[in-house]
Amino acid sequence: MGILRLAHIDVRTPDLDLAAAYYSEVMGLQTVQRSADTVYFKCWDEEDHHSLRMRYHPRAGMDSFTFRVEAEDDLHEFERKVEAYGCPTTRVSRGEAVGQGESIRFEVPSGQIMELVWDIEKTGNILGKHNPRPTPPPDLPGIAPPRMDHMLVNAEEVAESASFFQEVLGMRMTEQVLDGNGHQLGVWLAGRTNSPHDIAIVNGPNGALHHWAYWLDDWDHIRKAADTLAYNGVQIDQGPTRHGVTRGNTIYFFDPLGIRNEVFTGGYWVDPDTEIITWTEDNFGKGLFYYENVVSQRFLRMHT
Repeated sequence: MGILRLAHIDVRTPDLDLAAAYYSEVMGLQTVQRSADTVYFKCWDEEDHHSLRMRYHPRAGMDSFTFRVEAEDDLHEFERKVEAYGCPTTRVSRGEAVGQGESIRFEVPSGQIMELVWDIEKTGNILGKHNPRPTPPPDLPGIAPPRMDHMLVNAEEVAESASFFQEVLGMRMTEQVLDGNGHQLGVWLAGRTNSPHDIAIVNGPNGALHHWAYWLDDWDHIRKAADTLAYNGVQIDQGPTRHGVTRGNTIYFFDPLGIRNEVFTGGYWVDPDTEIITWTEDNFGKGLFYYENVVSQRFLRMHT
């Protein structure tokens, strides 16, 4: 039984047309499906129906985030464990959500709505499965990341949330930041991937989304992404730079409605027995932005 990976993120936006133009033309995502009030997107190398759902709402924010579990039978066991912890669950029937079958939904201790699903509609990437090319067409618009990579949410009690994700959901902690009293200020957690993180939790208001990130293949793609962002007048928040935590190369920036995105590459291979890396608060400047060695309060406090 286990959490496989991040499947999709569902968010709200007050200007669906503007958001759709940004995510398709600047980010370079594939538009999968659109209705009067909802758009579904995916990256060019993703197999699932979608990885991002955006719906119209007067106030921007996150509706929920969804992780895929390893096996169909895992849903029942996770349902039992989540409810035993004290979080009520709701069953979402097949057909209620586009692109997936039955799922369970619940509120995590930090206030966000999480969903677990196994049955996901597979629509394939743009390369196909018969004698495929190794790269996408060169005329893809925008940044065109191959896949969504991870997300970061806020929690008032990081340790409580970390405990839930590890003990109830079975995720592995790869890195943590501790204050002078040994309390967790941030944790980075991985599912069955070998990534340094599939989700991170950092101190902040309950219910908040800090960002989600798209994977790029190398530093040169990060540089090209910066050129694309600058050309399109996108507000860059931080970078291009490097994290000490996760060792990743990164740029943070905002979509037109104020939701923070990231492009990310690098990191390191994480095995199940890899020892946890610990950062202390007095050295977190390098952990956050290694080159600048600065703890940016604006970066930490701005959220959706």
